[in-house]
Amino acid sequence: MKCPGQDSRYWKQSAIFDAKCPNCGKTVEFFKDDTTRKCPHCSHRFVNPGMDFGCAAYCPFAEQCIGTLPEEVAVKQQADFLKDRVALEMKQYFKSDFKRIGHATRVARYAERIGKKLGANMAVVLCAAYLHDIGLHEAQQKYNNADQYHEAEGPMIAKSILLKLNAKTALIDEVCDIIAHHHHPKTEESLSFKVVYDADLIANIEDNFKDQAIDHAKIENIIANRFLTEIGKAEARERFSLNNN
Repeated sequence: MKCPGQDSRYWKQSAIFDAKCPNCGKTVEFFKDDTTRKCPHCSHRFVNPGMDFGCAAYCPFAEQCIGTLPEEVAVKQQADFLKDRVALEMKQYFKSDFKRIGHATRVARYAERIGKKLGANMAVVLCAAYLHDIGLHEAQQKYNNADQYHEAEGPMIAKSILLKLNAKTALIDEVCDIIAHHHHPKTEESLSFKVVYDADLIANIEDNFKDQAIDHAKIENIIANRFLTEIGKAEARERFSLNNN
């Protein structure tokens, strides 16, 4: 059976569209399932600008589909949908623990904002953000102390998830290193760690002040003394409306 998204019987009018050739500026007609087209005017071949493989986050045939793309595009698409698949694995792991799912999702959202502005490795940042607290349940079951031991329990669970998704070894190692001490920064840290750390701090401040009045002076003190990046500080100040105080 052909994927409905790629089956022309299910296409709408927008499935066929025109795009400008980046080389000569002439119009080139694209079908939505074209990965590339050659410009009939100058013979320049370029990637479909309307290509969207978001379904690869959950489709069991994603690897076959992505494998048909040009190499440079495939690498980017694989990084993009890896974080979506990690997000799904995180939600399935936590099941009905919506508090943990919500927290991880917020951390990923702030990490994406901070990381993009800093030019961080977003595949590492977002995988670590979604999985940073993945050891909480295991730590609670083993030691009856999730807060103290979840950093120690998290890396093995995260590694099993990333291996299942065929993530590269270097990415797995960096993500697991971040998870293993995400509340305890060292003197020297990677940019990816700093992004996740600052994003987690923002989400934790939200959680801590959820049921009480926001103490702007206290939050400003946390931002000034604990955040690791200037972009993270700016994001936090914007989130808690401190810029006008």
